[in-house]
Amino acid sequence: MKWTYPVDGWSDPVLRVLLPPRCLLCGAHGADGRDLCAGCVADLVLNRPACPRCALPLAVPAPLCAACVKAPAPFAAAWAPFRYGHPLDLLEARFKFRADLAAGRVLADLLAAQASHAGLPRPDLIVPVPLHAARLRERGYNQALELARPLARALAVPLRHDLLLRTRATDAQTGLDAKARRRNLRGAFALAPGTMVPAHVVLFDDVMTTGATLREGARTLLRAGAARVDAWALARAPLR
Repeated sequence: MKWTYPVDGWSDPVLRVLLPPRCLLCGAHGADGRDLCAGCVADLVLNRPACPRCALPLAVPAPLCAACVKAPAPFAAAWAPFRYGHPLDLLEARFKFRADLAAGRVLADLLAAQASHAGLPRPDLIVPVPLHAARLRERGYNQALELARPLARALAVPLRHDLLLRTRATDAQTGLDAKARRRNLRGAFALAPGTMVPAHVVLFDDVMTTGATLREGARTLLRAGAARVDAWALARAPLR
């Protein structure tokens, strides 16, 4: 089943009058036209400071995190505006695993709002991390694509969801440590036949945990001819 993201329809002011926003987390009146109240928005943790290379949350600002000093990520820079944790994890789970459209709208709007004043370098193309065909049939939609679409529109940057392919049905990453995640994803991506990669590509995922998925995808794009790949995500998980 093809699942489409109804952002434009829900931005209709008439619908917003008939169905005023309610906070998805606590049920209070929504703020700023979102289904999220001001209090719950304040509970979201911004990812500052963070490593500019891999977006790992840091206690104090630093040019690079210890991991990137030792082994720099293949992408040139990373941006993830939120730290993954409560209450953002509740919205993400509702969107990713329960196809909750309202939660997806809220996350997409929060992401676009952060991007609008982040001063990000403008890429030639945004590429969402693909799902394998079997996982896509099972879930019905790719959560990274559905967040990347409104972000690309907000930034006026082209998006291609068919450029990078997931060629192998990998095991779920949840519960795997960093080493197992890297092994699980080795060789999992390929470029679609006959496609050209522009110079500067952003690879987008919903949540960056260890960064293994984005690293493997970035390597594939660099081997295909990209001069620069940046990694963007809605949220970055801290070290456990």
